[in-house]
Amino acid sequence: MSKQLIQIGHGSGGRLSNALIREVFLKHFHNLFLEELSDSARIQLNGKEIAYTTDSYVIDPIFFPGGDIGQLAVSGTVNDLCVSGAIPKYLSAGMIIEEGFPIDDLDNIAASMAKEAQNAGILIVTGDTKVVKRGQCDKLFINTSGVGIVPKGRHHLKNRESIKAGDKIIVTGTLGDHAIAILAARENLSLDENILSDAAPLTSMIEGILEHPENVCYMRDITRGGLATILVETCKKRSYGMLIREKNLPVKQSVRAVCELYGFDPIYLANEGKIMMVVKPDKAQYIIEILRKHKLGKNSIIIGEVTDKHPGRVVMQSVIGGKRIVDMLSGEMLPRIC
Repeated sequence: MSKQLIQIGHGSGGRLSNALIREVFLKHFHNLFLEELSDSARIQLNGKEIAYTTDSYVIDPIFFPGGDIGQLAVSGTVNDLCVSGAIPKYLSAGMIIEEGFPIDDLDNIAASMAKEAQNAGILIVTGDTKVVKRGQCDKLFINTSGVGIVPKGRHHLKNRESIKAGDKIIVTGTLGDHAIAILAARENLSLDENILSDAAPLTSMIEGILEHPENVCYMRDITRGGLATILVETCKKRSYGMLIREKNLPVKQSVRAVCELYGFDPIYLANEGKIMMVVKPDKAQYIIEILRKHKLGKNSIIIGEVTDKHPGRVVMQSVIGGKRIVDMLSGEMLPRIC
């Protein structure tokens, strides 16, 4: 019998990624913290609740419209802490560099990391550097780990138990911007509207919402696998489902045009500066108003609600009124987007 091999889709954040995590890593690393499979582990240390996360970045190209691999590494890790309810504090940075990589490029990437860390109010306090021979790494890979403090009143944000039928679902901006920016850079696409990656640390925007954490039930940042995968993961094996409306999904016209050209669905495309949040129904409009006052949340919109009519499933109501079941991403549309 032939051996099973890693496929490119195992890095998609979708169905294959989920299977790999459960069938290999959870099997061997099983513990209560990891079992939650949240954006950050939440642990107790000297009477304080700490959020801890790690991520690796292998994006190609490493410089892209709207950012670079260093900016992405800092903002991505910061956002994993933020959506867990934590205030980011400290960051590590590990570099795997290919022999022959220009030092000027590395200097520019380090400068952008420093700038993003300052914007997010986090300190880069430790790191590591490894250099490998030509051809043994594609230019530069970065691993970052982050630590944050979780204030009181935010414990519920780490899990899905507080979500109930009737709660509203919000996304904080247009879908697919990062993925299409990367695709455009790779393929030298000429677009009517210049699409920039939305990679950015969301600390200040999220803290504005979490002044009243009781209004928010749950949050995830929309990265690999896109909005669809996150929604499916949120209601999987739960007593509630989710109904979203296609007409409410915010997608730039240029992004939609590229999707039509390549056969992509925007709900499966990655962002690096957008959040999906589930909020109390009577506070949804209030939260939208706060989000829209922030430069990173000006396109925030309610896209649907939690329902008890189809437990464990995400259903989309189309523009023409029909309905279809939404599943998580299968395979990989755009490898190495983060």
